[in-house]
Amino acid sequence: MSKNYEECLQQLKKTCEIINKINDNYKKSICTDRVNLFCHELDILKAPKRIIEASVPVRMDDGSLKNFTTFRVQHNDTRGPFKGGLRYHPMVNLDEVKALSFWMTIKCAVADIPYGGAKGGITVDPKKLSQGELERLTRGYVRAMADFIGPNKDIPAPDVNTNTQIMAWMMDEYSVIKGYNEAAVVTGKPIEIGGSLGREAATGQGGFFVLQNIIKKLNFNNRKFKIAVQGFGNVGMNFAQIAANDGYKIVAVSDSKGGIYNIKGLNIKEAIKHKNKTGGLIGFANSKDISNKELLELPVEILAPAAMENVINKNNAKKINAELIIELANGPINFEACEILNKKGKTIIPDVLANSGGVIVSYFEWVQNIRRFYWNLDKVNDRLLIKINTATDIIWECSKKYKINMRSAAYFMAIEKIVKASKIRGV
Repeated sequence: MSKNYEECLQQLKKTCEIINKINDNYKKSICTDRVNLFCHELDILKAPKRIIEASVPVRMDDGSLKNFTTFRVQHNDTRGPFKGGLRYHPMVNLDEVKALSFWMTIKCAVADIPYGGAKGGITVDPKKLSQGELERLTRGYVRAMADFIGPNKDIPAPDVNTNTQIMAWMMDEYSVIKGYNEAAVVTGKPIEIGGSLGREAATGQGGFFVLQNIIKKLNFNNRKFKIAVQGFGNVGMNFAQIAANDGYKIVAVSDSKGGIYNIKGLNIKEAIKHKNKTGGLIGFANSKDISNKELLELPVEILAPAAMENVINKNNAKKINAELIIELANGPINFEACEILNKKGKTIIPDVLANSGGVIVSYFEWVQNIRRFYWNLDKVNDRLLIKINTATDIIWECSKKYKINMRSAAYFMAIEKIVKASKIRGV
């Protein structure tokens, strides 16, 4: 078992401890508002419902045949069809995909959308494949998973190293197999074939909405504080651009090759142009080159890790200076580091809330595909704002009511929804 999935079970154990504590407190009081949840009921979340592993053969450009290991883990569908991204990365493995599917189950419940959690992955470095090889691999993956995905079964979406083009190939291959066009089989598609306006920026936009909400709740509402964003892919780049456009000072950003820092603030539009031109951020004018490690430890008020898992761990947790950390990536703070940061009094906006904008707008795309009726950008963003602010308010109130951190509150509220749905269904 990888450390990733172990951390999912650790969080379940932590939630169980919270449930026991709350129930014990209510037993000692005359309050009738007791928690209708018990630890043994959490067992339904300990293991995925289904694991699919397939070897997909691909004809390479040189005529050779190469097999790729592929996965789809469907964790829980009590509240609706499975939903989750598909990532292409050389380090993809089954335990990682299991962990990500677990987080998706929690995230969909946090956002209160009618989905369960799933995740997919292919062990591959897509940068080493030609466009034709990438397309053949993607179509092969769909053929291997065709019996297990679909608009009412499991709806994939983009994740690490996958994009709108890959979703287009998936939608087309699935449609060929079924014999009719089925746009709702995946989300994150190009606008031209049923994608939703606002989907590409949705995770960063949703994260910004959550940040604004929490800043107000903390009475931390001024734009003079400094923000550092680790990760300058789709999520981090959009978040930084949206925040900068609204007047916030972004002092540092980084990608896989390194970062840039200017205490007076960076021009994010120009930084994006520099990255597009040079392939990285290093060497950007009027800034200092820094490492990803240095960025995480900068003297800033807000830190937004938006890259990969476990970048904040027990080795560097004590060196984190930010007072507010918003997890735009999946699992950027591991369990041990989270405990250290909580003891230091840091506020952590958990990933299952902070980056849920992506799955919320994916849900909107799915609804539009099914209805064959599409919304303008303002309507998408207005509905995203309402949905994600409602989730933020509920989690904040839960954390204050039970005197627990926001991550524990998010898991507590999500698990309660899933367990209640299971009981009602008779599971």
